[in-house]
Amino acid sequence: MKESFNKARFMSFPRQINLGHNVIETVALYCKEMGLSGTALVVSGPTTRKIAGNMVYDQLTDKQFNAHIVETKVCDQATVDKVESLAKEVGANFLVGVGGGSKIEITKIAATNLKMPYVSIPTQAPHDGIGSPRAILYREGKEHTRASISVHMPYAIIADTAVIKTAPYRTLAAGTADIISNATAVLDWELARRLTNAEYSNSAATLSKMTSEVGINYASFIKRYTEESVYVAVRPILVSGICMSIAGSSAPASGSEHKFAHAIEAMNKSKALHGEIAGVGAIMMMYLHGGDWKRVRTALETLEAPTSAKDLGVAPEDVVLAMTQAAKMKPFRYTILGTTGLTEEAAFQVASKTGVV
Repeated sequence: MKESFNKARFMSFPRQINLGHNVIETVALYCKEMGLSGTALVVSGPTTRKIAGNMVYDQLTDKQFNAHIVETKVCDQATVDKVESLAKEVGANFLVGVGGGSKIEITKIAATNLKMPYVSIPTQAPHDGIGSPRAILYREGKEHTRASISVHMPYAIIADTAVIKTAPYRTLAAGTADIISNATAVLDWELARRLTNAEYSNSAATLSKMTSEVGINYASFIKRYTEESVYVAVRPILVSGICMSIAGSSAPASGSEHKFAHAIEAMNKSKALHGEIAGVGAIMMMYLHGGDWKRVRTALETLEAPTSAKDLGVAPEDVVLAMTQAAKMKPFRYTILGTTGLTEEAAFQVASKTGVV
């Protein structure tokens, strides 16, 4: 007798995404329109508080929200515990993360643990985490010891192009490099489906490919400190986060190129941003897939993003070592690196032929 169909998947999406000029100025109205009320705890940092955190706090207070604000730094367990304790103390009904990477990550984790909605207000866009169901938690305050955990999607995302424009251009280039690297992530995902029968979503894969193509095709449109550039770049960055919710995993945006990034980050030698390292990884992984790695490299060069070990601030031997160790990162995810990874000789050949070393 044929088994009955029993497949199920939960997908969560932001209720509202506001992207554009000065959208942050009406954040309190957006919150009211979405049914949020009561007490809000704004999570920001020393720098981002001056850029946008105080503005958000003032707007919420002016519109009769009972608002509180807390400054945070690294996203480690102690900081998350601090935010959760304060949220309980003030009786928060929702959280608002205002900042770059870590401030939104802290907000994601705390809100998920507290089972309450949160609003993501990025002041920069260095990767697709500003609107994804994943968060990076640093262990014991050591930034090279990271854990990727599942979190709720934001209730809303408010991305002000005027605010993000003021962030260092490098962060926008890194965010674009991150979505460009989706190209190899999807190739890995397709390979895993064929070889290991991994669960796969055509919808998520198609959207993820689209974000990568936008990053590559529009690299020349992304310039320094223009709102138009922010608008072009942030749209696919936000869509990349949604792809993960559709898939039920980070597979459409994290494959062998991210394994390489995690291996480099574990060495704690490079000061490169996560998206920058993933971009370099995508060059080499596209070569392994037999794809057009030169097209990926050219797009990154156009963005003025890193394309070599030197650009990442690491030695050639570090890249080779990372390539041999990358398969061990997230071993549950099958990629072009297989289960054992590359030999040192093979890793050097890939890195040298693609110009990474």
